[in-house]
Amino acid sequence: MKRMGMIFRAKANKALDRAEDPRETLDYSYQKQLELLQKVRRGVADVATSRKRLELQLGQLQSNGAKLEDQGKKALALGREDLAREALSRKAALQQQVTDLETQHQTLQAEEEKLTLAAQRLQAKVDAFRTKKETIKATYTAAQAQTRIGEAFSGISEEMGDVGMAIQRAEDKTAQLQARSGAIDELLASGALDDPTGTTKDDLTAELDRLSGGADVELELQRMKAELAGGSSAQQGQIESGGNGAAQPSDQQQTQADGPNFDKQ
Repeated sequence: MKRMGMIFRAKANKALDRAEDPRETLDYSYQKQLELLQKVRRGVADVATSRKRLELQLGQLQSNGAKLEDQGKKALALGREDLAREALSRKAALQQQVTDLETQHQTLQAEEEKLTLAAQRLQAKVDAFRTKKETIKATYTAAQAQTRIGEAFSGISEEMGDVGMAIQRAEDKTAQLQARSGAIDELLASGALDDPTGTTKDDLTAELDRLSGGADVELELQRMKAELAGGSSAQQGQIESGGNGAAQPSDQQQTQADGPNFDKQ
């Protein structure tokens, strides 16, 4: 049972680690810190409210004490010493309350200052954590993208692995079809297979056609050589006749060279 529990915890830890996104964890931690900061600020506001309430009570007690003092003076002026003594007794009781409230006020004021300082420090820590959080998130995103690109180029990722297998299958099928097509052409050319369309010839017919085509080419080449040879002989004769002397001009050309002919009929 102990071993099974360890295996179960290991499997669960691996599954959680695979499902965990550090960016989401950082955002959740930042959210919890903001909630804690909000609670501290709320505490500061509550303490400040209590302090303000004590200040109001102190003001009321001090006003009542001043009023009792005036009443005591008025009672002495009227000769009522007993009323004056009663007024002073009430004033003394109020003074004790004022002293107690002042002590509480000082305590609340110190607590408010302490909470305010804690809120400021916590705010600074939250801001620093936020900056670090964003930096870590950006670095993690860049590393994740770089890893995926590297896996894609190396072909070890699942998506690109499937694509690579598909490309390999397509290439294998293409090579198989090319080999089959070449084999069929060879069989048709050798006559092992019949072509009902008549467009494919057997090897004997193809060889005869090649030989006859070669003979026709040789005959055409001989004819072109003969034409070129005949043309060269004519040009050579013209060159030789012109080499014996300058060509003699005709009578008309001589007459035109001697001068203009004015004899007209």
